[in-house]
Amino acid sequence: MKTDIEIALEAKKRPIGEIAADLGIGEDALEYYGKYKAKLSEELFAETSSRPDGKLILVTAINPTPAGEGKTTVSVGLGQALAKLGKRGVTALREPSMGPVFGVKGGAAGGGYSQVVPMEDINLHFTGDMHAITAANNLLCAMIDNHIHQGNELDIDPERVLILRCVDMNDRALREVTIGLGGKANGQPRPDGFNITVASEVMAILCLSSDLMDLKRRLGDIIVAYNRSGGIVRARDLKADGAMTVLLKDALKPNLVQTLENTPCIIHGGPFANIAHGCNSIRATKLALKLADYVVTEAGFGADLGAEKFLDIKCRAAGIHPDAVVIVATVKALKYNGGVPKDELKAENAEALRKGIVNLGKHIDNIQSYGLPVVVAINEFGSDTDEEKRIIGEYCAARGVDYSFATVFKNGGDGGIDLAEKVCAAAEKPSDFRFCYDLDLPLKDKINAIATKIYGADGVDYSEKAEQELAYMTDNGYGKLPICVAKTQYSLSDDPSLLGRPERFRITVRDAKVSAGAGFVVVYTGKVMTMPGLPKVPAAVNIDITPDGEIKGLF
Repeated sequence: MKTDIEIALEAKKRPIGEIAADLGIGEDALEYYGKYKAKLSEELFAETSSRPDGKLILVTAINPTPAGEGKTTVSVGLGQALAKLGKRGVTALREPSMGPVFGVKGGAAGGGYSQVVPMEDINLHFTGDMHAITAANNLLCAMIDNHIHQGNELDIDPERVLILRCVDMNDRALREVTIGLGGKANGQPRPDGFNITVASEVMAILCLSSDLMDLKRRLGDIIVAYNRSGGIVRARDLKADGAMTVLLKDALKPNLVQTLENTPCIIHGGPFANIAHGCNSIRATKLALKLADYVVTEAGFGADLGAEKFLDIKCRAAGIHPDAVVIVATVKALKYNGGVPKDELKAENAEALRKGIVNLGKHIDNIQSYGLPVVVAINEFGSDTDEEKRIIGEYCAARGVDYSFATVFKNGGDGGIDLAEKVCAAAEKPSDFRFCYDLDLPLKDKINAIATKIYGADGVDYSEKAEQELAYMTDNGYGKLPICVAKTQYSLSDDPSLLGRPERFRITVRDAKVSAGAGFVVVYTGKVMTMPGLPKVPAAVNIDITPDGEIKGLF
């Protein structure tokens, strides 16, 4: 089979204006970025505001494994399959980060014959949103250090600056740095560091803002430092919020592209789900709901991370909830959870499958605990055997859950028709949506609810620093915010080596911070880092370009 980039480059794309017209979007609502990309204008939000919402389908997955689950591929394939059923649908996804593109994980535009195009643009600079977020974040950081250098009227404590610089690249050398070296003219020396851009609070704010002025308000709310008396210093105290908003005014507009089968896709925002809230923007999702009868969106990594944050953070902020949830799994990933090494996953192993399928079971339980209908999508591979597929089918049937074996990677929308039919049926079922926790609970009770209900932990332990930070947040009026847990994606626990459905474990919270602009409290568990590193052989070494400008090696 051809590579993803070969398939994408051979795609017969339609001018993006035609894709927009299929959704009833006129020329005046489009801001073109070439022939096949466009931003959607503010006027379109006002024009569609009175329309009824379509059905919202959330795609999530089991805990990811080195074998890959293909969650975005299934999301895109499902969107294409809905069109084959004659449904008016829109796929709403996150923007990829260049860190994983050049690292090891890859992009976020799907795969095989279920991709979003132009794939090479989407996975690289796209419409510049990531660069705008990086610039806004780093402008704020520059203004902090300039303020300290120019007399420090706000009495900022240089040892208690909270916000880090960012760059959209995996660069472990930037995790901890010292700035201001080289003499007085270079500013005051202090410890600093970098996040990857998708972990920046500015990214979260962009994704959770309802409009331009809400964006400005949230940016102003960012807590950047403490002063020497222990008081809070915000971005608006530095008068940075206006300029940051100017940098983000175009990035706030969602991006319209298309799939390989010329169905519409809105891509906007890109926070990771292990270190951030892992969902595309509220604006993109809500606009899609006004434009289509069915909206397929996804949340990052497994349901313990992305889906939990989608439901407990994004749904609260947006006033929406899914009508059905798809949980993506693969035979190989379930066998990996059952203890099979990566290089042996193609061989039939019913025993390991039965052992590892409990991971899928826990994610089913979790989504059902929110009162939502569930459909399991098995992203099918050629190595899957009839016996293995039978085991999964019986497991899902025993739990009263619909399931479908999807071949969208190989067959595009045709390979997801059965899945689409079952998803449409599930979306018509009654739901009793409820959150994992009540916002009025104390912060530690909310953290405990996520740990015990969603992860299956026995409880939570806190470092002294985490205890102090949570107490400070409560005392300063942030105790009623939702929780965003930074945790390994590879396990339901905070230990990536505990696969399947671990039992008799506790979660350890080592630190916490309030993202006041985004409107949630971040708690850090285990050894998860907000700046990834490159692998021994990065994907970048295989990416090249021909003399005529054709990109090679991009997946």
